[in-house]
Amino acid sequence: MKIIISPDSFKGTLSAVEVARSMQKGILDADPSIETIILPIADGGEGTLDSLIASTNGQYFSVDVLDPIGRDIQAQYGVLGDKETCVIEMAQASGIMLLQDNEKNPEFATTYGTGQLIKAALDRGFRKFIIGIGGSATNDAGIGMLKALGVRFIKEDGSDLEDGISSLLKLTAIDVSGLDARLTEAIFTIACDVDNPFIGERGATALFGPQKGVRDDQVKHFDNCLKHFADIVEQQFSIRLHDYQGAGAAGGLGGALIAFLKGTFHAGIDIVIDAVQLQDHLAAAQLVITGEGKSDLQTLHGKAPLGVAKAAALAHIDAALLSGDIDSTAKPALQKYFSVVETLVDEEITTQQAMQEPARFIRLKTKRIFELYIQKGAD
Repeated sequence: MKIIISPDSFKGTLSAVEVARSMQKGILDADPSIETIILPIADGGEGTLDSLIASTNGQYFSVDVLDPIGRDIQAQYGVLGDKETCVIEMAQASGIMLLQDNEKNPEFATTYGTGQLIKAALDRGFRKFIIGIGGSATNDAGIGMLKALGVRFIKEDGSDLEDGISSLLKLTAIDVSGLDARLTEAIFTIACDVDNPFIGERGATALFGPQKGVRDDQVKHFDNCLKHFADIVEQQFSIRLHDYQGAGAAGGLGGALIAFLKGTFHAGIDIVIDAVQLQDHLAAAQLVITGEGKSDLQTLHGKAPLGVAKAAALAHIDAALLSGDIDSTAKPALQKYFSVVETLVDEEITTQQAMQEPARFIRLKTKRIFELYIQKGAD
């Protein structure tokens, strides 16, 4: 019997790779003869890099970059096992996880470090990119990234725009003559699970700004700054970002990737499933086990476990779900996709216990899932 193990991370506790290894131990506890293949996954946010590198036997590269508030840090990008596809997770350089709450600074938080990662990959000769843009600390419309790649933002007097989102209101022209010429040879696939426009009630600032430190009284101002930027882009390049689906992702970084790097959007989980060749592995398996930290109604809208379940359905095999916690309102809907639905938290295991010893309880519950699956087959 062959089982594929493809969980997402259990955020706040274990990475997708660590979850997968714990699940593997649980299966082997039940039956050491089972063949298991570990293919950790993600949906484009934090953890996408690690999942793709682990699943494809890829390679990491480290780069000195600037973090969202301009500090020197070391970030990583990766190259898949195919030796040509470069994976950049913007959160590595420009992520909110890099900041303490009191360090969030949406006026000046920058994606410059993400641009440095892209440039470093170009220097190594890579031209095929997967860009995961979840988990950003920024609301800068991707200006920082573009500056790192050679774009100039110019005021009426011909001088360069100062740093900070508010300065965008002084923008009169965008000079792309210095944009790294190697980018014309590059292909950018944007891994993203949101479809928010650049501005407006569902835009970058209104929807995601507050978690990055944007106060209620700043939302309209920041949105106006991004609107002015979008107006200039439309005037110069005939590309309308204002209501472009996905352009508001990562504080507008999605829009910058579309307009200046010719990026194309794809659901993060679809990109990952394709990259790790999950469908090929499922063809010879009898069961796939997936999971995430918490499953709820959002899981049914493009999250990693649902992507795995749909891939399993195409392969005509069963899928099992093990998550840290499951919203009771979502369980009936989840059971339409998964033959077994289990959670770490139950009558015997509290949330606190599950958070303190996630690996142990994942192992125990995976053993139970396998036994339930076998019992169900026998019945």
